[in-house]
Order: sequence, then C-alpha cells, then structure tokens
Amino acid sequence: MARNAVQLITYADRLAGDLPGLARLLGTPPWSEAFGGVHILPFFTPFDGADAGFDPVDHTAVDPRLGGWEDVRAVAQGRDLMVDVIVNHVSADSAAFRDWREHGDASEHAGMFLTMAAVYPYGATEGELARIYRPRPGLPFTPYTVAGEKRLVWTTFTPQQVDLDIAHPGARAYLDSILDAIAGAGATSVRLDAVGYAVKTPGETCFMTLDTFAFIGEFTERCRARGLEVLVEVHSYYRRQIEIGAAVDRVYDFALPPLVLHALGTGDGEPLARWLEVRPPNAVTVLDTHDGIGVIDVGADQTAPDAPGLLPPAELDALVERIHEASGGTSRLATGAAASNLDLYQVNCTFYDALGADDHAYLAARALQFFTPGIPQVYYVGALAGRNDVALLRASGVGRDINRHRYSAGEASHELQRPVVRALMALCAFRTALPVFDGDFAFRLEDGVLTMGWRAGDSETQLTVDLLSHRAGLWWRHAGVEGSTDDLLADPPRLAS
Repeated sequence: MARNAVQLITYADRLAGDLPGLARLLGTPPWSEAFGGVHILPFFTPFDGADAGFDPVDHTAVDPRLGGWEDVRAVAQGRDLMVDVIVNHVSADSAAFRDWREHGDASEHAGMFLTMAAVYPYGATEGELARIYRPRPGLPFTPYTVAGEKRLVWTTFTPQQVDLDIAHPGARAYLDSILDAIAGAGATSVRLDAVGYAVKTPGETCFMTLDTFAFIGEFTERCRARGLEVLVEVHSYYRRQIEIGAAVDRVYDFALPPLVLHALGTGDGEPLARWLEVRPPNAVTVLDTHDGIGVIDVGADQTAPDAPGLLPPAELDALVERIHEASGGTSRLATGAAASNLDLYQVNCTFYDALGADDHAYLAARALQFFTPGIPQVYYVGALAGRNDVALLRASGVGRDINRHRYSAGEASHELQRPVVRALMALCAFRTALPVFDGDFAFRLEDGVLTMGWRAGDSETQLTVDLLSHRAGLWWRHAGVEGSTDDLLADPPRLAS
C-alpha cells in the first residue's frame, strides 16, 4: 500500500452502478479527499452469484455488466487498489468443475477439487470428522455425481462453493493466473479470502494449522513477486491474529469493532486498552465490512475453549444483546439461524445501527478506529452512516444483505448532505491528509477517558474520548498551525489550506 490513508470498501454496483461509475465517484469531492485507496469487492464473473461474488465462475474475468480490466485500471489511477483473491474455492458452475463432473479422472482438471477421500484416503473416524472446524453447522461435504459416481466433495461454506486442492498443479496455475490478471490491472494489494480454511490436514482442525501458516507464507511470496502486498482475512481467536500478523504484510483487526462497541456501550475501556497493548501494528482496521460484526474474534478459542478471550462469555452475550436492542431488533432478524446465512460467529447489522444511530457515538467510534495504528478501511454503507436494509433482507433471505444496501446515484448524493455523513467525510479527509499517522503512537486510559496520540517531528495530534458520554475532542498541530474541536459533529476537523 502506497500510503497510510483511509480506504473505502465497496461493491462496484451497490454504490456507483459499475466500475466506470466508481472511478468517477472516487475522483470527485468529498470522496476524493476522504479516501486514498479503495478495496473493490468481487467484480468477477458473476458478481451476483450465490455468495455476492465470492463464488466466481471465472475469477480471471471482469463481469461485463460492470466493465472490463481497463475500468479496473482506471479506478487504480492515483490511489491504492485492493482486490480479492478467493483462495479456498470456486463456483460449482465453473467450467473446470463441470468438466470434472462429466469426465471424472479423464478430465484435465481431475485432482484439482477436494473430496473427502482425497484428504482421508483410508476413511475417517468420528473423532477426526468432529475435529474439523467450520464456521457453519454440519460437516463440510456435499454429494456430487462425478462421471456417474457419487462423491463427497469438500465444501467449507456452501454447496455452491467447491474447495480447491491448493497443492494440485492445476489449482496452483489457476491461482497464479488470477494474480497475474490482478497485478496487470494496477492493483497494489490483494486480500486472501477464506485462506484460513485452504489447507486440509487429516486429524487436524483444517483451520489455521501449521500447514496453513506454511501455505500463507508461500502464497504471500507468490504475491510479492508480482508487486502485490497481502492482507489475510481470518476470523479467529485474537492470539492467532497476532501470529498471522507476524507472517504477512497486513492482517485485519477484527477484534476492534466489538471492543469499540463494548467500550462505548458500557464505558469500560479496559478490554480495548489491553488489545491496544498487544495487537499487531501492521493491521488493516475496520469497524464494518461486507460481512457481519465478528464476535468470535474477542471470544474464547473455538478450537481450545479453555483459552479465554478478550471478553468473557457473559460480556460477549451482553454485547450481542445491546446490538440487537440498539438496532430496534432488526439485527436479530438477520443473525444466526434467523436467516439463511448461518454465520453463527457474526452479528449482521450496520455499525451505525449497532450504536443506535447515535451520531456522536458513531463519530467517536470512527475517530477511535482512525487513531488506532494501521490502515483504516471504511465500508461504503458505513461511509454513508447507513441503516439496516430490512427490505433487502426480506427479499433475499440472506442475513448479511441487511448491511449491503444498493444506493442509487441520487440516494448517495442525498445521504452526503446529512450532518453525520459530512462530519465523517471530514474526519476521513483529516486522517488521510495528515502524515503524522506514520509517526509514533501512544495511548492512556484514565477514569473511562481514552486518550490516543500521534507524533512525528513537529507534527502532533491527540484524540480524547469519554467512553460513557461519547464526547470526543480532537487537537492537532501541522505545518506550524494548530487546530482543535470538541464536537466532531458540529465542528469537524479541517486542516488549514
């Protein structure tokens, strides 16, 4: 990533219609001042499949309804660009999988897709199968007919997402072709989606094992050889995130969102402060993404429950309940077994609604995110302080759609006029423009007030947040000029021109 600026996370179609529309949007204020980079969520063929683009039929082709690779290059001009690499699986409708289903071992793609027999050639005991870690209920196998014979194909997420054997030469060549296409379009970094599940080792959990770490290291080198930085996407126990951070360029700070919600919901900043002491500094910070708000990231280790989390079970349960209450119950409709997503480790809700649509609390949360070390990313719904889209949830029955609103051009322009959105854009522009965030960081927590500061040479900035009242104050000195505000909503920070 070229510089320490705020990045936007967005689908091409749900904010700007298509890729050319996204390039135009990012080139005009306030977007151009607020964001120095963009993570475009999957735009491959098809972008609207069973899992909103994360089940590509052709991962090397841009869906023509959104544009072409030249349009991706246009988005990359003058800014950092992150693109997804879906490492673990492909669509069951892909040409390679269809060919294997038809021809079996005679297919040139035989061996590219994982079956239960490929991992357990001599069968598996009940204990071995029970050890497999999966983010959804049940075992990760789907019966498919292959050349007239029933086979149990490994499907970690859904029956439509077929897992690859990442050690197979055909799968390696496939993944390399994706990296070549992405690098050729001017991307600066890639996000490895679902990489924690990519290696299946008999007798192990098949999630973030030693073999997985080895694969991440090897695949990271393949990315770096093409000039691409690597962001690893794994929802897991917080100590595992620290381990991942030591091995890659960037790792998501998925513990930050629930800890910020806990701090602002209770006034208790101790868990957040403990995390700030140990978290990996090479993080991408988020409060919201295209998925739900993770709770597994601050809970006990799912593979070793006697290892405690950043929040004890009672406080974690209380956090989830506060989100449901703050959202007026709408997040409850979209979470867990209430909807077809069955992501039992996430709460599906916009971050704005998770804070009860409280403008001051929301801006305080964003300020805390921006002052936490790392590269900050803001999801497009969060950038517009969006509410839960219950109509879309009811239409699709997919829990995560509650936080995947489709904005028309006119609607997005209208949302930009809201005071909380104008204030957030100003806060993003402040964070993007001020180089002090490449300097030295320090924080302290006293009597429920969290103070975070940055210093680099003669430049300095400090944020103070009263966690219970949500009052936030900001002070800075840059290029010999001082500024301050004690109300992020009424008086957003602006650097002297």
